Amino acid sequence: MSLPYESALRVSRRVLRVLVVVNWVYGLAILGLLVWSFFAQDAVMDSLGVKPAADREAMLRGMQLVAAFGILAVPLVNVILDRLLSIIETVRAGDPFIVENARRLQTIAKTLLGIQLLHLVIGAIAARTRSQVQELDIDWNFSITPWIAVLLLFVLARVFEHGARMRADLEGTV
Repeated sequence: MSLPYESALRVSRRVLRVLVVVNWVYGLAILGLLVWSFFAQDAVMDSLGVKPAADREAMLRGMQLVAAFGILAVPLVNVILDRLLSIIETVRAGDPFIVENARRLQTIAKTLLGIQLLHLVIGAIAARTRSQVQELDIDWNFSITPWIAVLLLFVLARVFEHGARMRADLEGTV
């Protein structure tokens, strides 16, 4: 029997698989730029539009730190994408309200919290990194929305866990 939302699940699965690849490619690109920045400092700074200044090296160090912390986000994003793919598979199987999905949502919430903390660290580095003629502008801003999403995921994980346990109890009494 075909589920009415089967095509949406199929598209979601494909999009998530593409995002896994894009995430790793992004990470490799940032890693390449970081490694390149140690060997070709002037070329990197020029290509990124950093104006010449006496303390240009401080700007480079800040950019390298931002890149290093950005690379740390890549495996975290992969954890989220992997758990979402697993949840989609349980929906396709017709049984999404299981304790394992509650654990997956809990993992996603913790991972997203980690990403948000990395985001704060990157913002702090960017705010402190400047040369005499230029600030490090990474277009960083604080938004409450991702923090609300973290809280929502923790609550949703608990709801899934409670629902799965209630369902197991109900099945045990029938």
